[in-house]
Amino acid sequence: MRLTDFWARLEQAFGPAYAASLASDQVLPQLEGRTIREALDAGMPTVAVWRAVVAAYPDRVPNRLH
Repeated sequence: MRLTDFWARLEQAFGPAYAASLASDQVLPQLEGRTIREALDAGMPTVAVWRAVVAAYPDRVPNRLH
């Protein structure tokens, strides 16, 4: 998954403002205790980060974005 696709999906699922906040502020256990931005900056594959988001927020991410 390209990084631009990742951000587009995150914004579709959470809205632009909340997506930015979520990416910077929320630590996810699925990302080894990192935020989304920290995981991406550390070189974690975008598809793995997206799967972590889906796992952390299964009710917020529409099935069409899985």
